[in-house]
Amino acid sequence: MRIPRSRTATRLLALGAVAAAVALVLPACAADPPAATEVAVAGDITTHDPALVVTDDAWYVFSTGDPAVGGGAPQVRRSTDDGATWEMLGTVWDADTRPEWAYEAVPGATNVWAPEVVEHDGVYHLYYSVSTFGRNTSVIGLTTNVTLDPDDPDHAWTDQGMVWSSSPGDPYNAIDPGVITDESGTPWLAFGSFWGGIQLLELEWPSGKPVEGAEPVTIASRGTAENAIEAPYLYRHGDWYYLFVARDRCCAGLDSTYNIAVGRAEEVTGPYLGPDGTPMTQDGGLALLGTIGDMVGPGGQSVSEGRLAFHFYDGAADGAFRLAVRELAWDDDGWPVAMTAEERAAASD
Repeated sequence: MRIPRSRTATRLLALGAVAAAVALVLPACAADPPAATEVAVAGDITTHDPALVVTDDAWYVFSTGDPAVGGGAPQVRRSTDDGATWEMLGTVWDADTRPEWAYEAVPGATNVWAPEVVEHDGVYHLYYSVSTFGRNTSVIGLTTNVTLDPDDPDHAWTDQGMVWSSSPGDPYNAIDPGVITDESGTPWLAFGSFWGGIQLLELEWPSGKPVEGAEPVTIASRGTAENAIEAPYLYRHGDWYYLFVARDRCCAGLDSTYNIAVGRAEEVTGPYLGPDGTPMTQDGGLALLGTIGDMVGPGGQSVSEGRLAFHFYDGAADGAFRLAVRELAWDDDGWPVAMTAEERAAASD
């Protein structure tokens, strides 16, 4: 026997049917897009071109040297509280122990630029560049150590000499080294600034130097006369190799227009593409992070254990350069996100 429904029940059922039909037609409300997490840093954060190394015991940052300190050697800072507080440990060498061959190879050079630190088989390889502004007479050198902890009795940096060089006859500039070991165990050196753009060079372990017969290959370029692209950093995430670069004008304080972009490739050798498929050799790439408020000209980046480190010029401190660290987020399509939710909101205003 069918039980008769009341008019109210009949109306409720009808409204439910309409709501269900509408739910099938309308898309679900979009979730908030992913946002990076800012690491609030304090202490000694006066760093330029930070190379971040996250270890089990501490975080380290190696950065461009000051000509007046340690013979212009790379500076070293450490945090023992997951990047929150930084202390200055000193420099990789001093004026009496610096690699004179590197300074002699580049007349007028006063300090080391943009170091990179990678570990292989228990040995830390510190790559560095020596150059002068506006010239491509440059060298990339290498020094090694079995520990980054200066309190360890085994701590000692050993000069390994030159890795690569460039001169006015070359179509590239041998600065800003960035090293990655691919899935097969082969190391690769990305380098470059302006001139012919970003180059990739095959290395070998355990020397950390170029494999015999290796020649640089261009993997990113703006395609303009100035070709303002530099500071390459390669990072593996998921099934992709990501190439982070800095673009436009650095080192001009609050007038800097530096910004960070990224492309990705299935193979370490490329081609590196932006989200729209444009190759990075044709100025492609995702605009990752630029000037927002008092954070002016972010760039000189590195990535370690999913954390992006970079410098910027502080609008609240007359353009003094500062260290910043972000824990990258990743969107559904596998692209990194470096902006915080607050920055994204500010940029959209």
